[in-house]
Amino acid sequence: MNKHKQGSSNDVGTLAEDARDLMAATADVAGEKVGEARRRLTAALERAREIAGSVRDKTVEGAKAADETVREHPYEGITIAFALGALVGYLVARRCSGVRD
Repeated sequence: MNKHKQGSSNDVGTLAEDARDLMAATADVAGEKVGEARRRLTAALERAREIAGSVRDKTVEGAKAADETVREHPYEGITIAFALGALVGYLVARRCSGVRD
């Protein structure tokens, strides 16, 4: 999961860097449409940064809550994980056996 998080962060960072490069490349281009596009891109980047921060905060909060719950009730957590694993295993086995027919 940490690799996925790093990949997403790198993708967002690359997108933001590319957008800044585009804005720098068009800085000397005059025109009302270019100026409007630059303003919209700046606003979109700011909104994306705010949304990414909000998502990160909510994810951390959820992970902490899940960790606390599992630490308070370890046997229930193990039971739920086992039950979900058994259900997923059953469904996968059922689907795989249906494909061969």
